[in-house]
Amino acid sequence: MSDNLMNFNKFGDFFKNARRVQEQMEKTQKELSAAEVIGESGGGMVQVLLVGGRTARRVQIDPALFGDREMLQDLVGAAITDALGKSEHMTAEKMRALAGAMHSPEE
Repeated sequence: MSDNLMNFNKFGDFFKNARRVQEQMEKTQKELSAAEVIGESGGGMVQVLLVGGRTARRVQIDPALFGDREMLQDLVGAAITDALGKSEHMTAEKMRALAGAMHSPEE
């Protein structure tokens, strides 16, 4: 096979792979935007539900905490931080998988 034809085939393979990676990226972004993550603190006495990694949808607080304002404030902050950390970890894992797909042969 001539060098020009081999280079053309490699070029075509590159674009097929790029298209596949773009589709996987769009799928991953859609999954991440709908993903729900729960952060907790105080042994589960405070829970925060994040959607899409940034939107707080729900905060659950054990009624036993209502008498201690400072502790409640600290635990809500800690639960939010926990949820954000879990969301960042999930995003990083999905991006690592996507990066691996960029270097793997077409399935």
